[in-house]
Amino acid sequence: MKSESPDTIQPENTTGKLPTHLPVLTLRDVVVYPYTIFPVLVGRESSLRATYAAMERDKYIFLVAQKNPSVDEPVENDLYREGTLAKITQTLKLPNGLIKIVVDGIAQGVIHSFLPNPNFLEVNINLVPENDQIVDEIHALARRATTLFGEYVPISRNIPPEAFAALENIKDPRRKLYYIAANIVQNVETKQKILQFNTLREQYYELVKILSSEIDLLKMEKDIDVKVHESIQKSQRKFLIQEQIRVLQDELEEDDAASPELIKLKKQIDEANMPKEVQDKALEELAKLRKTPPASPEFSVNRNYIDWLLAMPWNLRTDDNLDIKHVQSILDEDHYGLEKPKDRILEHIAVLNLVKEIKGQILCFVGPPGVGKTSLGKSIARALGRKFVRISLGGVRDEAEIRGHRRTYIGALPGKIVQSMKKATVINPVILMDEVDKMSMDFRGDPSSALLEVLDPEQNVSFNDHYLEVDYDLSHVMFITTANVRYNIPLPLQDRMEIIELPGYLEYDKKEIAKRHILPKQLSEHGLTAEGVKFSDKAINKIIREYTREAGVRNLEREIASICRKVAKDIVVTKEQSTNKPVNVNEALVEKYLGVPKFRERKSDKVRRIGSVIGLAWTSVGGDILSVDATIMTGTEKLTLTGQLGDVMKESAAAALSYIRSNAKDLGIAENFYEKKEVHIHLPEGSIPKDGPSAGITMAMAILSAASNKPARNDVAMTGEITLRGNVLPIGGLNEKLIAAQRNGITTILIPKENEKDLTEIQEKIKKGLKIISIEKIADAIPYVFGKKNPKVQKINHK
Repeated sequence: MKSESPDTIQPENTTGKLPTHLPVLTLRDVVVYPYTIFPVLVGRESSLRATYAAMERDKYIFLVAQKNPSVDEPVENDLYREGTLAKITQTLKLPNGLIKIVVDGIAQGVIHSFLPNPNFLEVNINLVPENDQIVDEIHALARRATTLFGEYVPISRNIPPEAFAALENIKDPRRKLYYIAANIVQNVETKQKILQFNTLREQYYELVKILSSEIDLLKMEKDIDVKVHESIQKSQRKFLIQEQIRVLQDELEEDDAASPELIKLKKQIDEANMPKEVQDKALEELAKLRKTPPASPEFSVNRNYIDWLLAMPWNLRTDDNLDIKHVQSILDEDHYGLEKPKDRILEHIAVLNLVKEIKGQILCFVGPPGVGKTSLGKSIARALGRKFVRISLGGVRDEAEIRGHRRTYIGALPGKIVQSMKKATVINPVILMDEVDKMSMDFRGDPSSALLEVLDPEQNVSFNDHYLEVDYDLSHVMFITTANVRYNIPLPLQDRMEIIELPGYLEYDKKEIAKRHILPKQLSEHGLTAEGVKFSDKAINKIIREYTREAGVRNLEREIASICRKVAKDIVVTKEQSTNKPVNVNEALVEKYLGVPKFRERKSDKVRRIGSVIGLAWTSVGGDILSVDATIMTGTEKLTLTGQLGDVMKESAAAALSYIRSNAKDLGIAENFYEKKEVHIHLPEGSIPKDGPSAGITMAMAILSAASNKPARNDVAMTGEITLRGNVLPIGGLNEKLIAAQRNGITTILIPKENEKDLTEIQEKIKKGLKIISIEKIADAIPYVFGKKNPKVQKINHK
């Protein structure tokens, strides 16, 4: 059922009593008012039946609007209660089965009840009486509504000007109200509000409110249209003028007569002292820029590209401070220990004193978190007097982050290398590439392969970024990379770098670092002084041993900062009672501020236990001791491994068991010890994944202890990979493992024979207090693990 615009024909005069028992014609998207004639297109079956029923009776029908026009067969709850009693004055059957009727609105009504009728909706209505007195207020409201309607018609796009002329011929205030309401372009919900009021006064106030709101909105829309039109005209005028200027410039062949902005760019290019091929590229792009309209997207792309070329350092450099004593003092001031990296830097400075330029010096600091890799890079830059830039490579998986995006992409930018050079503003900064071992690769490319060009001294003299599209010389840059784990660095990258290991700190080192660097820094940051807060050596040792478990000093600094905050709080809270006495932080105060110790000192068991042997492990945060427990029990013949072991460690356990079984007689244990027995090997702290081959000797000794029923020594720790022939193979991370042994009170260490050569590179203070014994065969370890007489071991013939 569709509706058309209301007509201005006056309704016929009705006499007699109006019916209140009526069929209902539901209307979509339209509200019909009394005293208006309206054409309606009827198409729904229920509406057709209601129309035919009205025609058969006295042609009266009740018109009511739907709340939701998308409902095809509305029921009681889908309709408004207020509507209009109307009379069908004309009908016209159409070829498509529809009926076009003309209805004459007569009176306002409200549905009282719905009558049961399966064919169409039928209701009883209450007619709204028209007994309002036409007082001065009504006349004033009618005049105001007429004035507003006169403003509304000219600015509305949907109402013809004749609509206002017809209104002037209507004198009755009630008919004038319904005429204006019928001609307002509004939604059904708003127009329905007129019928929801029963008095003429209330209806006029609602009409004036609707008209005022609609006029404000239409004026706002008109203002927006005017502004948009003016803006478009201005842009078009500006474009035409610019095109005219460009044509004139082409005719006069005066390229320099460009805009002041382009003249300034030309001057900057001439003064940038770029290499010739780069300058040619910049001038080529500037020529394109002159011919490109500023409104074009290409203009901003070309302009950004020229800005990047101008922002890059091409010849500016800082002078190196090559005073070797000055560099030594800076490095010693910033870092305690780290003798090997410091010596390497001093060697580099010494060579620079002789040759003035050295290439191929790319250092890689490898060590656990918190040992000072990044801060050492900063110190090197400070000692040399160079600019320092840090690039974080952790999580980088897109080659474009290194080489940049091509300019064909929207929002393209140069890669991290070029961005770092722009940030440095000189051609010889120190660039630190952090976390080079944490890059990954996916379908977007391999960033580690892109780094090969950056870090290769033979290639980085002409590094080509995808965005810049010109060669850039990186040979003057001092590149330093950092990593936690060496074997996670791709081998081609390792081949281009000189790797310097930074081991974890000993307890003594940590205490000295805390006293020399961490405490002064934290006291200053928390508004405290060294005279007002004093940390005893025992307090620092307690923090190191019982509140941190790390190779570096990051957590140590965190715990000291926590104590400083609590001391500052106590000072502020008790300020009125202060006696200006210094706060002495001792062991008791440490435990009060930091709470229960987080770690127990992992000393070896005081009691020697059967099947329990101590091994040494390497982790990404330094070395640690590893307790290996083995037990043999009645059950099916199998090897059970628990403790979240990796594949390599599982294979080491299987190899250890096979060796023990094949040499049971020589080892002094029953040859059938494995029959109908289950061997269970467990490594505590099962939530932590463990892997690696170096626990082979430890698991072999644990199985042997359980099989021979002899306890192992509790002050001996060992490390080494084993073979089925009983050989002990070399391992890595010896330095960290010895530190872990010393930290945990182990006195005797068994290491593979082939690792003896590594002891020369380990500092004496790490080896101090340790009895380091090298072994070549598994049998060599037995006297040290069980003692000279436990168990009885014959000479083993290793085939």
